[in-house]
Amino acid sequence: MVDSPRPLILIRGFGGPGVSDERRDAYQGFNNGSVYAERYGENYIYEGFVLRALKSTLHPYRDATNVVGYYEKEQKPRPGEHDGWPEHLLTGTMVVDVPMAREVLGQGARGTLWIYRYYDLLPRKIDRFGEGLVRLIEIIRHGMRPDEEFTGVDIVAHSMGGLVTRAALSRLGDRSADLVHRIVTLGTPHRGIAFQYLPDTLVKCLPDAVADEIAAFDPDRTDIRAIPFPVRRILTVVGTDHRSYSNKFATLGNRIAGLIDEGTLTYNRSDGLVKQSSAQIPGAPRTFVHKCHGGDDSLVTSREAYEIAMRFFHGTHHVQLRLDRAEVTRGRDLFGRSEFYFGVSVKPRFVDFDLCHQSSEAENYYGPFRKNDFSDELPDLAEELSKPLSAPGDTTTGWADGNRLIWEGWVDAAAKPEGAGDRSVVLRLDVHVCERDSLGIGFSDNVVFRKQYYVQAVPDGEGGWSLYLHTGERFLAPGVSTEEGQAAAADEQVPEVLPLKPTGDGTWTFQVGGTGFTADLLLTVTDERTTGAAPA
Repeated sequence: MVDSPRPLILIRGFGGPGVSDERRDAYQGFNNGSVYAERYGENYIYEGFVLRALKSTLHPYRDATNVVGYYEKEQKPRPGEHDGWPEHLLTGTMVVDVPMAREVLGQGARGTLWIYRYYDLLPRKIDRFGEGLVRLIEIIRHGMRPDEEFTGVDIVAHSMGGLVTRAALSRLGDRSADLVHRIVTLGTPHRGIAFQYLPDTLVKCLPDAVADEIAAFDPDRTDIRAIPFPVRRILTVVGTDHRSYSNKFATLGNRIAGLIDEGTLTYNRSDGLVKQSSAQIPGAPRTFVHKCHGGDDSLVTSREAYEIAMRFFHGTHHVQLRLDRAEVTRGRDLFGRSEFYFGVSVKPRFVDFDLCHQSSEAENYYGPFRKNDFSDELPDLAEELSKPLSAPGDTTTGWADGNRLIWEGWVDAAAKPEGAGDRSVVLRLDVHVCERDSLGIGFSDNVVFRKQYYVQAVPDGEGGWSLYLHTGERFLAPGVSTEEGQAAAADEQVPEVLPLKPTGDGTWTFQVGGTGFTADLLLTVTDERTTGAAPA
């Protein structure tokens, strides 16, 4: 029997000066998907967040959007239609539709999916939208059947929707951790928008309907840490593909902001609208996807957003990848001043989409490193993210934490195609090391090292795991049993698969490298079914 997931709320982003079209959009953009023409099977057509969630057999949802009505005029309860609902949830401009609630919530509120239509509310202010979200959470909680346990709602918020969520958390205060389980923000400008330098006189000239929202994008804001909610339960998804964003003015604005920060037009480091460094929260887990802010195959319409969110909400294991030791053994431009960059992209097996993406195109490598062993003291990421976005310089390309964290994410051991007999979890790691001449004399795009590895975690039957490192897919192919792969790992004559060495506390070490580069990486796997939450 499949357990029903927690209620899920989807929240759209900024709609612009006029929102009449947004009000006519039934599912606020979350019903739009993408077609991946060169892929097959489940990876070919992504039907959008809503339909994919409704079709899921692993974590099935039911549409509850029509349970709540949004009206211009204040509503009052209809005689005889309370059905146990408190009068204040039946009164106002955002109210429970009792017949729909009876039909949908009669089956329970767990596993329900809700679209929060905040642009149907007036006045058009972030605080009002936050108030409405608090009301929606209250409606969901009240709609739980007596035999259901309420353990909070999950939230996916795109762009300004993340700021609306923060406004709701501020209203909830100490209650937020009990009423909200986890939050995923997609390209939310937590630190504002880099080129949003509007003089006060101009802001005052904006229509009242939009001025409050524009003010929320102020790059001088310093309330980044003022979130009354455990930040380890917020996953920030950071877009990196500024080139695909259709608003070229925004893309140019971010490039000019890069000129101010770094003295060069080389870097954009944004999703086209929101800077990578603005889409993160100090201390919160984050991941990168090579998608633009909005539109086709974007942060809100891509398969990556769905897969990452579902694993964060329902994942069985939390995974951390760290750098232990590194050595660059070739490179060093003879004519210039070399600096090195390091990154890893991560894909799960059976899903041809990144859980994390780092590349030169994404402009999100760790570095620059001028020492061959990557021992340079990079700025502390949490400290840098605590500064206003408008502060000079962008030094947010340091390690994800003080212990050289490369990536952390969530995997779901149950997320396999129907009929798959393999009980293991496999992640593909694409390891990159690049070199650039910072003086402009030598080459700007040398590739020192790039290679793909496959880490396979096999349950040992006693609640633990055995981990193996593959350099190819020979022993991961359909029809090859886990036992065959384990036997190959024990055979010193088979170099394609090796057992990883456990170091204790759920951590394994393994070596990557070849001509030009070697490194020892550490992989830590934590069972969330026993811990119940992301580690602090």
